[in-house]
Amino acid sequence: MAKSLEDARKRLDDEYGQVRRKFDQIHNALDKVEKAGPEDDLHDLLKDLEKVVKEVRDGGVVGSGANGHRKALEEYRKIKDGK
Repeated sequence: MAKSLEDARKRLDDEYGQVRRKFDQIHNALDKVEKAGPEDDLHDLLKDLEKVVKEVRDGGVVGSGANGHRKALEEYRKIKDGK
């Protein structure tokens, strides 16, 4: 747990940045779905999109994904609100 509001904010910003950097992966998978035509396999394209979103949300083999941001946000709010 962070000892100061400044430390908690640094962790929050770091976790946020880690998740934001993965948004390109989501955008690329979504672009494939949007560009698909009637002869493309929408099911598999949507499955790939879902997989990418889940990895960004939950994390992969290394990293905690948006879960890390959620924990950092909770810690930051507790310190900020003095709880």
